[in-house]
Amino acid sequence: MWSSMGIAFALLGAALAALLAGIGSAIGVGIAGEAAAGVVTEDPAKFSKVLILQLLPGTQGIYGLLIAFITLTQIGIMGGSADISLVKGLLYFAACLPMGFVGLWSAIRQARASVASIGLVSKRPEQFGKAMIFPAMVETYAILALLISILSIFGVAGLNI
Repeated sequence: MWSSMGIAFALLGAALAALLAGIGSAIGVGIAGEAAAGVVTEDPAKFSKVLILQLLPGTQGIYGLLIAFITLTQIGIMGGSADISLVKGLLYFAACLPMGFVGLWSAIRQARASVASIGLVSKRPEQFGKAMIFPAMVETYAILALLISILSIFGVAGLNI
């Protein structure tokens, strides 16, 4: 029984990466969308600028999906042999966690920065470039989580355990 649990843990890790980061992005895009809709109600000409700011928290969901695809490819679910040890399955599970948890948290925090930037653009549309920097700084940590998950997944794939 335990010998077949490796694939289950690896699949759980892939699912959590996509699920948690996706939930964070859905929440984040929703929060920023509420603020954006308020601005567009007052000035429809600002739609494109606030839309870009609203979409920024959505990237974490894409990163989580990418980690899930890479994991599914590495463990043989998307072609090949899906026979991995329990230890390797647990390592894949652990490799997916940074993207899942950081994706969830950073998307929501990025939304808060996006809301503030949407407020800035509503009053000073010429400051759009500067307004983009605030939520982009939060994105840095999602990218770092993406990188550590990718490096970990490929590192686990190279182990003979």
